[in-house]
Amino acid sequence: MDSPLLARLGAVPGQGTDAGVAAHYGDPYAEQRALARAAGQVDRSHQGIVRITGPDRLSWLHSLTTQDLEHLQPGTSAQALVLSPQGHIEHHLTLADDGTALWAHVEPGTAAALLDFLQSMRFLLRVEPAEVTGDFAVLTLMGPARPAAAPEGAVIGMADSFGMDVVVPRDRLPEISAALEHDGTAMAGLDAYEALRIAAHRPRLGLDTDHRTLPHEVGWIETAVRLDKGCYRGQETVARVHNLGHPPRRLVFLHLDGSEDRLPGQGDPVTSEGTQVGFTGSAARHFELGPVGLGLIKRTVPVDAALRAGGVPAAQEVIVPPDAGANVTITLKRRSVLARPGD
Repeated sequence: MDSPLLARLGAVPGQGTDAGVAAHYGDPYAEQRALARAAGQVDRSHQGIVRITGPDRLSWLHSLTTQDLEHLQPGTSAQALVLSPQGHIEHHLTLADDGTALWAHVEPGTAAALLDFLQSMRFLLRVEPAEVTGDFAVLTLMGPARPAAAPEGAVIGMADSFGMDVVVPRDRLPEISAALEHDGTAMAGLDAYEALRIAAHRPRLGLDTDHRTLPHEVGWIETAVRLDKGCYRGQETVARVHNLGHPPRRLVFLHLDGSEDRLPGQGDPVTSEGTQVGFTGSAARHFELGPVGLGLIKRTVPVDAALRAGGVPAAQEVIVPPDAGANVTITLKRRSVLARPGD
């Protein structure tokens, strides 16, 4: 499903997982600066959207995910995970409740699988999950001067320190985007968003994870898991790692060698002294930091070890520390990509 915003002058379509939306509109570095230093909007209408109605929706989803959703207040956003019975991450949800329905957006192409799982767990509860990707779309607003509230016409906003995801009717996407641009919120493509996301140490499911990834390994134990809540699928693994051991891998930030005229590809091996120790996730060219990426490597790799990502020399920066788990508090080094006005 191609976004109508691809019809804008200068729009260059994304590829692969991000096909259907604009990678950029002609100047990716200027678009990054708008998102980081002023106000920008990113078309993420390729995200899957699931809406859940019914009076039992919060307690039901609370029992199925890693997050405490029983006490989620209307208009408050959260992140949650659906885990396999072995504790591996299957879905990452960004969600909010509007008082009548819970809205969640997920990675492109994954909403149908999430809906199948939810439908299988309905039993006799008063819930109605539905995929509504064809009717609604996600716009992400970023920057220190971005609108403080969801724009007129949006059905809900999901805000955190990185930005605000707003869900809008798909048929009104061009109209709402144009109104935001008229008010000073510049258009930016997904390339700009991805560069700032990587620099902010924010992993993305399916790009920076694989089918064996545990929440502790990528830092989602900090943002998407409530360790003091009741039972959910995969909880035993989460509790065991947290109380008794360490996850086998850890997420790292990669400062890539700028002398190389290429970026490593997603899934390329990360090596240390010629031995593979992990894989490359996302990579991008940042307007200030140069070429950067994320990698998932073995926990035991020394934090000062020189790495190569897809053959590109890389210095690592710790995101998830090697001693994560075993009652060690994970304090992620979140980069701030939003400058104060006047900086």
